[in-house]
Amino acid sequence: MKFDRSYFETQYANYERQNPLRKMAFYRRLAEAAAANCENPRILDIGCAFGFFLSSLSPRWERFGIDASDFAIGRARQLAPGVKFAVSASSDLVFSGPFDVIVAFDVLEHIPALDEILGRIAAVLRPHAGFIFVVPVYDGLTGPAIRLLDRDPTHVHKEAREFWLERVGACFRIVDWWGICRYLLPGGFYCHLVTRSFRRYTPAIACLARLP
Repeated sequence: MKFDRSYFETQYANYERQNPLRKMAFYRRLAEAAAANCENPRILDIGCAFGFFLSSLSPRWERFGIDASDFAIGRARQLAPGVKFAVSASSDLVFSGPFDVIVAFDVLEHIPALDEILGRIAAVLRPHAGFIFVVPVYDGLTGPAIRLLDRDPTHVHKEAREFWLERVGACFRIVDWWGICRYLLPGGFYCHLVTRSFRRYTPAIACLARLP
């Protein structure tokens, strides 16, 4: 499937509403924690789409974004002209490292060759650098509902949270992880609740990992 305008209009017609500022602020806090000791950190956003997250970062960041969609990258360049963007499959990172932080928000579930992409990410990170990812999970109390609601045919991995923690944990040290409850409610309000206490029951997880 092509990740063109029709893909976004069909699968994510409310993309902007599903990525409000408070959601970007949470992602930004994770990135700041991952790069706490870096004065001018370099960050790569894999599957950056329209560049909402990268555009929310302060000028101290050297920002890079890749996405498989020409349409999305065109929008991203308009939104964040100070960011270096490239059209690229997620398995081809294009930009040279090393990076202090790499993020993949709702991307890994689309990539068939997980071990390959995780190895590529590890290869371009600085020692002890941070890798942040968010994925939907299909286990727990919300699992059946998530499977029913998920109509995206490009989701090739519909896995439990333990799958992701173990698979990524084979290459990285898991520092912390959170549960996320998220849903676009009637009226256009996007619910985005982050929890550590109930992280085993949420429909998505966010994880901060580092190179060993």
